[in-house]
Amino acid sequence: MSPNSQFKVLVVMGTRPEAIKLVPVIRELKKRDMDVKVCVTAQHREMLDQVLTLFNVVPDFDLNIMKPHQDITDVTTQVLVGMRQVLGACRPDVVLVHGDTTTAMATALASFYQKIPVGHIEAGLRSGNRYSPWPEEINRQLVGTLSTLHFCPTESARQNLLKEGVDPSILHVTGNTVIDTLLEVNTRIEADAGLQHSLEKSLALEGRKMILVTMHRREHFGQTFENICLALKDIAQKDVQIVYPVHPNPNTREPAQRLLGGIENIHLIEPQEYLSFVYLIRRSFLILTDSGGLQEEAPSLHKPVLVVRNNTERPEGVEAGAVKLVGTERANIFRETLNLLENTRAYEAMTTVNNPYGDGHAAERIADILVRHASR
Repeated sequence: MSPNSQFKVLVVMGTRPEAIKLVPVIRELKKRDMDVKVCVTAQHREMLDQVLTLFNVVPDFDLNIMKPHQDITDVTTQVLVGMRQVLGACRPDVVLVHGDTTTAMATALASFYQKIPVGHIEAGLRSGNRYSPWPEEINRQLVGTLSTLHFCPTESARQNLLKEGVDPSILHVTGNTVIDTLLEVNTRIEADAGLQHSLEKSLALEGRKMILVTMHRREHFGQTFENICLALKDIAQKDVQIVYPVHPNPNTREPAQRLLGGIENIHLIEPQEYLSFVYLIRRSFLILTDSGGLQEEAPSLHKPVLVVRNNTERPEGVEAGAVKLVGTERANIFRETLNLLENTRAYEAMTTVNNPYGDGHAAERIADILVRHASR
């Protein structure tokens, strides 16, 4: 890079969670006068666009790969081919990817093929089981192998990479950028009573204790997912309301509608844009999820999280006491949920811990590290 040229950064994302976690990084890099370009693959078109609109991010490149009935192989090959053209046109000094999506994995591989350095945000997460979550566990390991900068959300994630033999000099503990975005949006909601009223009215929430549900993991498709739905049906026998924004994937949508549709206090709603979703977190009594991001977000708003999985790549929340693994068995999901609904001591123990995932300044740290990297 010549002394008078700007350091070029290409930020690539394909899904809503990636956008939520990369928006603050894009903002901080631009504050530092870097030449930042944004590429979206649109692995999840509509859900991604909601976040881009909320934060006024206009992509410079859009692969628009989302098609009906595509599988992981289709996504991988389309991103590889599309990124070849984008990288050739952009020639960045570094490519930033996030987490464990197929977009991140294929982008890292495409960058490696062109000998362009990769920075991995949310690096070092490991579940220890290559099929849970699937394909994310192997995706993130592949991204890690291909990366030359690792931005770890926690010290535990850094230790995972050290155990794998990664050079300590390229490991940086930054906190998780999702906390940056969450706190910004939460502040926006708190400061605007009119917005709160509008969100309350649009979501038509009741006065009963509300359980927020998100379920979408591929490894749960089939009988496991149906068992989870039946557990929600059991929970609905109690004096609660269940709000479930249903993922558009037909493997979740069809059984959710079939098993839970028509139950008076189970509200199957469309996926929410992030502002509304944060409001749902704020209004919830507890959260049932198989998501990774909610394990990080909910403790910041002091909401207990029951993770409907047998393992997690985010052990910090479990160790802190804000998150509990409850597995996928119908009876156990019901039992653990009932415990939090009826046992005040157990509930308070999960809501009074500090969030181990960050302080809202992770993006600033990442940007500062890249500034130092650019000056070498």
